[in-house]
Amino acid sequence: MLQSHNQLKMWITSALFAAIIGILAQVTIPLPLVPITGQTLAVGLAATILGSRYGTLSVIFYGLIGAIGIPVFSGMSGGLGVIIGPTGGFIIGFIPAAFLTGLYLEKTSFTVINAMIANTIGMLVTLSFGTVWLKLAIDTTWAGAFAAGFFPFIIVGLIKAFLASWIGITVYKRLVSAKLLSSPQHVSN
Repeated sequence: MLQSHNQLKMWITSALFAAIIGILAQVTIPLPLVPITGQTLAVGLAATILGSRYGTLSVIFYGLIGAIGIPVFSGMSGGLGVIIGPTGGFIIGFIPAAFLTGLYLEKTSFTVINAMIANTIGMLVTLSFGTVWLKLAIDTTWAGAFAAGFFPFIIVGLIKAFLASWIGITVYKRLVSAKLLSSPQHVSN
């Protein structure tokens, strides 16, 4: 009974983080093809706080909610057209990014330094998926795809990785100490 109660609590928490991703997706700095958004910060927070399983689940919930047309993607957009469009690879890339970010922390320890490494890996995964997808979607050269979908986001991505790490680990430790979140065996102070 306790197991199913905890699992239900984590599913609800994952859905809450899907909503947070949708809210932060509306924080946008427009660029010609791909905007800078708060989505990646929210994905990093979800993975840092919830770990690989539930962080990934929150991203999947977010993608499904947007795919059915609820306007949770940047610019209050939604629908399959966004996912198959030029920026869809970034949304798809959030899934392995969240998984790898959370997994790295679970295999090492939940510290700001490890979270920074994990979130940087997640950022590079997201940018890689997004760049490949962008290249195919707009039929551009690799140089053009990297110029539009990768290079402009590295510095901002590192800033968001730091914020997700610092805020995420702080929130994670407080939730664990309040017994609102279970802690894996590799947590360090």
